[in-house]
Amino acid sequence: MTITTSRTGLVPAAVHATISRLDPEHGQHINGAAVAAASGATFEVLDKATGDHLATFADGGATEATAAVDAAAAAFPAWAATAPRVRSEALRKAFDLMHARSEELAALIAAENGKSLADARAEVGYAAEFFRWFAEEAVRPEGDFTESPAGGTRTIVTSHPVGVAALVTPWNFPAAMATRKIGPALAAGCTVVLKPATETPLTALAVARILEEAGVPAGVVNVVTGTDPGAIVGTWLADARVRKISFTGSTGIGRLLLGQAADRVVNSSMELGGNAPFVVAADADLDAAVAGAMIAKFRNGGQACTAANRFYVHADVAEAFTEKFGAAIEALAVGSAFEEGTAIGPLISAKAVTNLSALVEDAVARGARISHRAHTSTLDGHFYPPTLLVDVPADAQIVRTEAFGPVAPIVLWNDEADLLTQVNDTEFGLASYVYSRDLRWALKFAEKIEAGMVGVNRGVVSDPAAPFGGYKQSGLGREGAREGVRAFTETQYFSVDWS
Repeated sequence: MTITTSRTGLVPAAVHATISRLDPEHGQHINGAAVAAASGATFEVLDKATGDHLATFADGGATEATAAVDAAAAAFPAWAATAPRVRSEALRKAFDLMHARSEELAALIAAENGKSLADARAEVGYAAEFFRWFAEEAVRPEGDFTESPAGGTRTIVTSHPVGVAALVTPWNFPAAMATRKIGPALAAGCTVVLKPATETPLTALAVARILEEAGVPAGVVNVVTGTDPGAIVGTWLADARVRKISFTGSTGIGRLLLGQAADRVVNSSMELGGNAPFVVAADADLDAAVAGAMIAKFRNGGQACTAANRFYVHADVAEAFTEKFGAAIEALAVGSAFEEGTAIGPLISAKAVTNLSALVEDAVARGARISHRAHTSTLDGHFYPPTLLVDVPADAQIVRTEAFGPVAPIVLWNDEADLLTQVNDTEFGLASYVYSRDLRWALKFAEKIEAGMVGVNRGVVSDPAAPFGGYKQSGLGREGAREGVRAFTETQYFSVDWS
């Protein structure tokens, strides 16, 4: 895509053309058709880097939520009965289409989310991989056949799609969070109703259109978005036809949804908050650790549940690590995704900037200091400069809270037992990172970390072929890998008397 400035801020004219084709004013995608909100209400989608208008989107509610379930429930019997190979080929075609339109999708993500084009391109590739992975899993349904230990009978185990699945996704990865849920649901034979974040609804709409172009029948994938998510998701959880809820977002909202799901005992998957530690041992390869830290902390501007949130650096290498890490941070270019060389875009909202500023101010008040900082963009969006904090006390709020932004606090450590206590002293347990040349030590330490995923000498833990999820209040269940399909199935067994 050629980046040329349009009359609306820095967003290319080609992106506006893509948005126009999506017809967001009729943005409820139900039963294969674009539908305006029954109330006639709309909301604005904004360029996060400038505050400029991007799109006017239909503002759905309970009426549209029910219509989406109507469509999904009607489509379910036929889709569940569709041959696994046919479901597989539709997902594989969607993978191909996403790659063919990768630049268009990346620009759309960058416009509505604000992340750099490099990050957006990487997200498109990652998001598409979920369709390829689950295309392969669709043709490998699980089952078992055994003889009863008591003899005389056989046990046949099979699985069935759970039914209509409600999917709720966040704004930080608008393509990948949708495909990570839609892919396994469709592979298992479920139909879905999707509620994307109000901040980034355009990408979800584009993904839904791609799926139908790939051969997924109308009604199998439905998208409803609006400014009152409680009305939409609450309607779904109260509907007896909805048999599954899969949510990615904050732990607080996850608790609320689990409470509602409990009323009907709805099958639930929750991918919630994180507070990832990044441990640098005294023997670590510091260049590799800094390279990993830049990815783990600053991918998507630090707005990721797997983002490194607190850096525990051994005192013997703290000065050298800080110098290298700080220099890399200062070199980061901050601005609109459509400005040349941008590495870090805006935060998602003014509130996010306020919250991050308060965490930094608290740390400084407790004795921390800002050692390195990148320049802030001169645009009017929600920018916060990438920042390195040193001399951070272990009780600073930024160490104990998911910061969700481009700030890296360094806490020194000397004693391994004390380090492990600090690493695990959190209600969260999603991702962690450990850097050491001694792989035996790193793995032994990693096994003691209360987290679902640990990157050992790696700054990335996400992979469609691996089970994504966390311990404690970071969620329930796993996404990706074989577990991703299991989350959308029910197990049934037959006890057969052969006597």
